[in-house]
Amino acid sequence: MTDRGLTHLDPLGRARMVDVTPKEATHRRAIARGRVHMKPETTALVARGAITKGDVLAVARVAGIQAAKRTSDLIPLCHPLLIGGVYVNFRIEDRYIEIEVQVETVDRTGVEMEALTACTVAALTVYDMCKSSDREMVIGDIALWEKTGGRHGTYRRDPLAEMGADVLEGPFTGLDPADDDDEDPDPDSVA
Repeated sequence: MTDRGLTHLDPLGRARMVDVTPKEATHRRAIARGRVHMKPETTALVARGAITKGDVLAVARVAGIQAAKRTSDLIPLCHPLLIGGVYVNFRIEDRYIEIEVQVETVDRTGVEMEALTACTVAALTVYDMCKSSDREMVIGDIALWEKTGGRHGTYRRDPLAEMGADVLEGPFTGLDPADDDDEDPDPDSVA
């Protein structure tokens, strides 16, 4: 709770949608990450493209993009936003698949919920695609890693706090969040 109180409650304590009309539209970006923990045999099947349901990461990427665009339909009191871009990338490790989602907009409110929703739905899709091979998978570690823009400016999660330094091991392929050029990542990239 901030010094302004809970912004989704009116003075009588009833739920309300925050009025962002007076705010200026600015460029905003959010990055969320999560993991689907699984058996090494399952990650190997995903890496080889041998899961019987099909291309796990391609389907999960599309699911994440769709989820970002539909976040306001799923989260009460969340503003519908004009999403400028959604990038969903994966890193396959021995015992998990890590998901990174970057969402961008020029709007009056941030895209943190869109990034977190996209990451969660991509993880659920990985689970769904792989469940016939591994029913012991666990979805977790979903967190906001960065947000820029808006009144509160930039936030970056400390990689050594809570989740451990191993969270940031190795690069993601696709769009580099630090890269500001306008080129789209390879949409056919598996990793």
